[in-house]
Amino acid sequence: MTLKRVHIKGGNTVIARRLLAIGEHQPRRPTESKLVGRTWELTTVGGILDEAIAGSGCIVNIVGPAGIGKSRLVRETAALADGRGVPVFSTYCESHASDIPFHVVARMLRAPIGIDELDADSARTQLREWFPGADPEDLLLLGDLLGIRDPAVPLPDIAPDARRRRLTALVNASAMERPDAAVYVIEDAHWIDEISESMLAEFLAVVPQIPSLVLITYRPEYQGALSRMPGAQTIALRPLSDGHTLALTAELVGAGSATGELAAQIADRAAGNPFFVEEIVRDLAERGVLQGQPGAYQPRGDVGDVDVPATLQATIGARIDRLRAPAKRTLNAAAVIGTRFDADMLAALVSNVDVAPLIEAELVGQVRFAPNAEYAFRHPLIRTVAYESQLKSVRAHSHRRLAAAIEVHGSTDENAALIAEHLEAAGDLHAAFDWHMRAGTWSAFRDMRAAQTSWRRARRVADRLPHDDPDSLTTRIAPRTLLCAHAYRLGGSGADTGFEELRELCAAAGDRQSLAIGMSGLVTSQTMKAHRREASQLASELVQLLEAIGDPTLTVALSFSAMISKHETGEMADVLRFAQLVIDLAEGDPAKGRLITESPLTVATAKRGLARWCLGIAGWKDDFEQAITTARALLTDPGTLAGVMWFTYVYAIPYGVLLPGAAALRDTAEALSMAERSGDDLALDLARGIHGLALAYQEGPVRERGFELLAKMRDRAANDRMSLTTVPIADIHTAREKARTGDIGGSIELARTVVDDLLNSGGCIWTALAISVLVEALLQRGDDGDLDEAASAIDQLAAVPTDPGFVLNEISLLRLRALLAHARGEEAAYRDHRDRYRAMATSLGFEGHIKWAAASREEVRTCGATSRLSGRGRIRLAALPVR
Repeated sequence: MTLKRVHIKGGNTVIARRLLAIGEHQPRRPTESKLVGRTWELTTVGGILDEAIAGSGCIVNIVGPAGIGKSRLVRETAALADGRGVPVFSTYCESHASDIPFHVVARMLRAPIGIDELDADSARTQLREWFPGADPEDLLLLGDLLGIRDPAVPLPDIAPDARRRRLTALVNASAMERPDAAVYVIEDAHWIDEISESMLAEFLAVVPQIPSLVLITYRPEYQGALSRMPGAQTIALRPLSDGHTLALTAELVGAGSATGELAAQIADRAAGNPFFVEEIVRDLAERGVLQGQPGAYQPRGDVGDVDVPATLQATIGARIDRLRAPAKRTLNAAAVIGTRFDADMLAALVSNVDVAPLIEAELVGQVRFAPNAEYAFRHPLIRTVAYESQLKSVRAHSHRRLAAAIEVHGSTDENAALIAEHLEAAGDLHAAFDWHMRAGTWSAFRDMRAAQTSWRRARRVADRLPHDDPDSLTTRIAPRTLLCAHAYRLGGSGADTGFEELRELCAAAGDRQSLAIGMSGLVTSQTMKAHRREASQLASELVQLLEAIGDPTLTVALSFSAMISKHETGEMADVLRFAQLVIDLAEGDPAKGRLITESPLTVATAKRGLARWCLGIAGWKDDFEQAITTARALLTDPGTLAGVMWFTYVYAIPYGVLLPGAAALRDTAEALSMAERSGDDLALDLARGIHGLALAYQEGPVRERGFELLAKMRDRAANDRMSLTTVPIADIHTAREKARTGDIGGSIELARTVVDDLLNSGGCIWTALAISVLVEALLQRGDDGDLDEAASAIDQLAAVPTDPGFVLNEISLLRLRALLAHARGEEAAYRDHRDRYRAMATSLGFEGHIKWAAASREEVRTCGATSRLSGRGRIRLAALPVR
């Protein structure tokens, strides 16, 4: 730290230090006692701090019940950091703001960037200086999160998940580049909002790689993401021992013999809670039971008759009751505002603000002096007691006035959730509902989980309306429709959508449109969770509903979800019918019905191509070419391009319809490049899977890259970030690769698992491929019983019910029966199946099967017409598909 001598008024010279930061942790209080009973804890944190400064960053969780000393340990650590010249940046969570999205994370980021004291223009300048060379779009996204975005500049049109990914990359990259040590504090994480929790967990992932210490305090009941950070150290604060409690009490009261009995009584009642000890002593001093100064009190009268409050809340309540009227009104108004409050907000609620007595009584403390004075409750329990002690009617009036003040003076959309909370607390249900819905709309472009939180709050408010309210049905339907429609955006988390309630309400209101919108989202969600049969049944119901409604645009928009569920179960006749319906109703307009996808017509064309080849109907190549050409023209929509590529290649390459040649590599690489530039997470997930699959069918080093991409796709699905229906794709190809590299046992074991799962779920489009891989591996090993197991697996595939003309299974069965007959030495049967297989592949124009059939024929010609297997049924790999 650089020291400098400066002259001040009066001719004196003093040493000045450069101000590095103003932390939000509360400063030491004048009457604060010595730290008692926490030597080990403070020594431990101090040691971790030194390691963090040296470059080994660490997260320390400080856990304990209210009043046990979590904040005190943070203050002591902050003092240690200050002594080492390390800045401390803090944020805090509040009980009344636990459903306000981005509430905590925005404060956590604003502090180290140094924009808390700046106006919006200056803050944006600071942001550009803090992140030099950053993408301007990323700075816009970050400015929006921090509440300093220029409203005249539109936000980039990207998916909410993409915002998170880009912000995480920006913040973490900046943290990695900064060599300066720092301490970050997140207090009361048990009240953190879900979105801040998720984003902070992503930001904190780089802590072990930077010279930083992160302190997170929370109560034992908290089990969220911040309590499970990898590598974090946890310090659980226990109640003080009897000896330490008595020592703390003696220090606060005084060590004289006259107070010894009272000190013992206080220590016994406090039960090891240091905050309770402090509050009891303050209560006794305010009542006049103790006279003098802290640490040197003298009792007045017989201490044996002293009434010590039984609970901490009773102690705080008694102290509040002794305040004069102006101070008490100020404290009550502050409790409505929150844990922290400023003079302007207080003035909006009370005419005669009187903060000084609150500071003197150490109920609150001043935490900021300029440009506007800001205060904070000394402990959350003080705020809770002050809030709950007020009459409900008084609280409601304050909440109503506060909501109006926030609306006038703040950013209305950004503060919509906070306004809604205050109006709900005031009992203004209609207004609260409107603001919750507004908050959901604002959040939907930023984080879908935040939007879902607001819609759930709106649903709760709507359900509180009287049944005879004329708006009851419409208000109850609206949030449920949005919850159901966007359920799939939360992956496989199984979020509560209330669909059955939506169905009942829509029936009562005769609102079929809302039911269809909600149902489409639920169909997609069920499909993504791999609930295949449930999704298929619901999809049939959705199409019937759309036909009954008779709205062409709505049908074009919502049929996509029905198609993806039906193709997953292999019901390709339905897929073909739905796709053709969309193509006819779209009337050549690629933008018609752009609700779920940017171009339903383009996606439906690709889906028709998929259904056509599965059913052996000509024209599928033309559909694919048309869909790809149109998707390429939609340069602003990587999602449509990735979707079209998915339906074109992901099924056709493994099933031998298209070869994984130069065209497939070029197209899938193009989709991946476009998705990476856009930041659309859904498009990126799809593009990774498509390109990974195309690479996995190549020879050489690129093959390994392909399996890396498939593994990433599987991990994303397993962690509810992508559809679970992609898991079999990755597992089937992993099983095939195990066989190729010699791990036949591992291949068979994995393939068996996939086959069992698919058959137990009622079968799906991937059943034929999974059984093919299992049969290939069994024939390759050729141990006792392997050929019988292969025959049984083939019979299982033959028993799977399919639509008439479903050639996908038919051609797979012909090929597998040829391989089995060849393995058994049944030459006549082999030739019959082989020739029928080759004829079918040729007639359908299936490029991969044609190549595989030719390879099989060449193998027989080379080995001789009467070739037999060597060993126990082993089959030469050359007779298997070239991969």
